[in-house]
Amino acid sequence: MTDPERIPVIIGVGQVNDRPDDPELGLDPPGLMAAALRLAEADAGGNVLADLDSLAIVDQISFRHLGNLCGSLARAIGAAPPINYQSEAPHGDTPIRLLNEAANRIGEGKVSVAAVVGAEALRTAAGLARLAAAREGGKGEDKSYNAVRNVSTRRDPTYAQAHGLTAPVDVYPIYENAGRAAYGQTLAEAQAESGAIWAGMSRVAAANEGAWIRKAVSAEEILTAGPANRPLAFPYTKLTVANSSVNQGAGFIVASLAEARRRGIPEERLIYVGMGAAAKEDPSILRRDRYDRSSSMDTAIRRTLELNRMTGADFDHVELYSCFPCVPKMARRVLGWPLEKPATVFGGLTFGGGPIANYMSHAVVSMVERLRGGDGKTGFLFANGGYATDNHCIVISRGPIASAQFPQDFDYQAEADAARGPIPELEKDYSGPATVESYTVFHGRDGAPSAGVVIARTPEGKRTLCHIDVADAGALAFFMDGAVEPVGTAGAIAAVGERRIWQR
Repeated sequence: MTDPERIPVIIGVGQVNDRPDDPELGLDPPGLMAAALRLAEADAGGNVLADLDSLAIVDQISFRHLGNLCGSLARAIGAAPPINYQSEAPHGDTPIRLLNEAANRIGEGKVSVAAVVGAEALRTAAGLARLAAAREGGKGEDKSYNAVRNVSTRRDPTYAQAHGLTAPVDVYPIYENAGRAAYGQTLAEAQAESGAIWAGMSRVAAANEGAWIRKAVSAEEILTAGPANRPLAFPYTKLTVANSSVNQGAGFIVASLAEARRRGIPEERLIYVGMGAAAKEDPSILRRDRYDRSSSMDTAIRRTLELNRMTGADFDHVELYSCFPCVPKMARRVLGWPLEKPATVFGGLTFGGGPIANYMSHAVVSMVERLRGGDGKTGFLFANGGYATDNHCIVISRGPIASAQFPQDFDYQAEADAARGPIPELEKDYSGPATVESYTVFHGRDGAPSAGVVIARTPEGKRTLCHIDVADAGALAFFMDGAVEPVGTAGAIAAVGERRIWQR
């Protein structure tokens, strides 16, 4: 067990929502970060920020022109930490990685007090862009946008993107549809599972003062497409994807147990940090062994359970990252988390709010608050980022975790790679017989199908992409009406002009 002087504990948490009617009055990301850290300082009893040994910042996208925020944020909160850094990119697993890194430094004796913080102000950024356009007589660019789509890193510009796979909102349905088939569910059953998870998240958000949308929504409302809940990429509607149009900041302060006691922080306010595990998939979505599960997700979850000598049944609460339903669906099957229990303590990325890479900081805040309130003892935090790419899990608890040892090597990439199946060779210009591996249909802002893509396997097992002809009513019915399961169905890819089209 770690030296009692170096046991990492969370001593302060804070989160903030910013909703000005006038976007010019909105806080920017560093302003949100500073506000969250001041709340965390007050939560810890005050007079902490000036003593920080480490300040780690989750990278943000809404005000990119601000660049690296390390120096300016430290000055704003009156800190001068020797360790002061910003994550290399905005990934959804980042807050949990930074928590694990803070725990490691405390366990090594390198630091006594560390802070992690992040924020996004995409709501303000979009509002300011609209104001600028209006002031230019409508000639300026209106930069209001669906951030979930437009922050994509565009890793396959000449092939995957040519078939519509340009952003997470396009890619995750590939996992959703493949997963449904692998689980042996009908379309109706898979949708019912999504609705149950999301309705449960909305109820959690409704009871959480830190959530962005505090209104419980029924499964039927979540799944039924309409003007206020338009379809995006089959089978996802707007209410089943991350809500990034928010101004939110969250942060937390971690200290050594000795430092916490020196400061006189009551034992009942200390939340102990357990061990974590991380692994990644290949950045390219076309270099995945399959789309119904993830060896890196499996490894991160299973290893976290083993390291902390726990099973899914040992947790009172979980936060299963919820940018799209397929992610908590996959995670809960590995963890053994029942459908009837909430998969979040914050409210999920739709209802709690989806501030790009910083969501899990809000989850940490909410988990700490839940455990401190006496509602259970132990919580499991699962973070995911990219295109089902990045995974990092960790455990926190109201009491010491006997097996926890810091510092720890949380990188289990080699194990995840060894567990992964062979990556299919890619054949870009294939025509002929093929089998559906997965698929999705994209919809325009008017709700009508605008395009579609099939990821298919050739008879030799190679992977290829082709389009769905959305003008073909029969093809749309085959892929979307649920009468048959398209995944695993044989058909053919035919060259039609410059496009390659799926045919039954």
